[in-house]
Amino acid sequence: MKSDGLSRCVAVMMACLQGWSAFAFTPEFAGTATVTTSLQEGLTNYRLPIGPFEAGRIATRNVEGVMDQTAWRITLPGLTTLSVLTPLRDQLAKDGWTLLYDCETEACGGFDFRYGTDVLPEPDMHVDLADFRFVSAERAGAKGTEYVSLMISKSTESGFVQMIRVGAELPPQIDPVAIEATPLATGSITPVAADPGDIGQRLETGGAVALDDLVFASGSSRLAAGDYASLAALGDYLRANPERRIALVGHTDASGALAANIALSRQRAASVRQRLLQGDGIAEGQVIAEGVGYLSPRASNLTAEGRTANRRVEVMLTSTQ
Repeated sequence: MKSDGLSRCVAVMMACLQGWSAFAFTPEFAGTATVTTSLQEGLTNYRLPIGPFEAGRIATRNVEGVMDQTAWRITLPGLTTLSVLTPLRDQLAKDGWTLLYDCETEACGGFDFRYGTDVLPEPDMHVDLADFRFVSAERAGAKGTEYVSLMISKSTESGFVQMIRVGAELPPQIDPVAIEATPLATGSITPVAADPGDIGQRLETGGAVALDDLVFASGSSRLAAGDYASLAALGDYLRANPERRIALVGHTDASGALAANIALSRQRAASVRQRLLQGDGIAEGQVIAEGVGYLSPRASNLTAEGRTANRRVEVMLTSTQ
């Protein structure tokens, strides 16, 4: 999608959300804060962390509604993660929010917590695995329960804050037609045809097949709502061949750290897997999801077009007979 289309999408969403009381919480920072990215989604779900990573999982609450995900870079001499968090936590209490979870680095679960929850990729959001803080909270709003989470960290020069807000229902004034989507990959790659025989033949006679019609918001791991010809064809193939096993493999461009990109690519593949399982009734054992970040490019990362082509989810057969 062209950048001006994305700007129109964000402008439409922001204009609608500014007048909606359910998204009343706006962080106030002590230092100079610059928005690095702001993403809005219509009705969706978010696994809100309400406990640490332990026993192989993060304790979460599945919440639904309109979601706003925004990140800031903060300039403030002598900044610490606690100095950033404290006024925000006070503001939440003043505005009537009830804390659900409040943790710091190791108490959160360290590395596993950071990569087990939704975090925008570098450079928009930076998380120091040795120094971050997390808060989640809820509040009763006019339209129902509202939720917010804050991830706070810092680099040697700046502080970083990511906020995810989820409201109880979609504002009535939002026109879904005006909300444009961001293709995961476009350009010279031909989208997979809807013919299930075509994708089956390509999988069985060739290597990996890129699902180039999939749509994600920039920096998001969530597959946008809608019908996808590639997934319909893949679902038909898997139902007709229940003995076949596939792997969905996420890929990113080379922007940002490798670990963050691997996590994002795996989350995107997992989102596609979940759509197949829930929307197409595919057996869990037929599909696995993995991510390799930027380690397998199909185009140069030196150009915008190449980076766009490298952001994709591919499918490959793992059956050996």
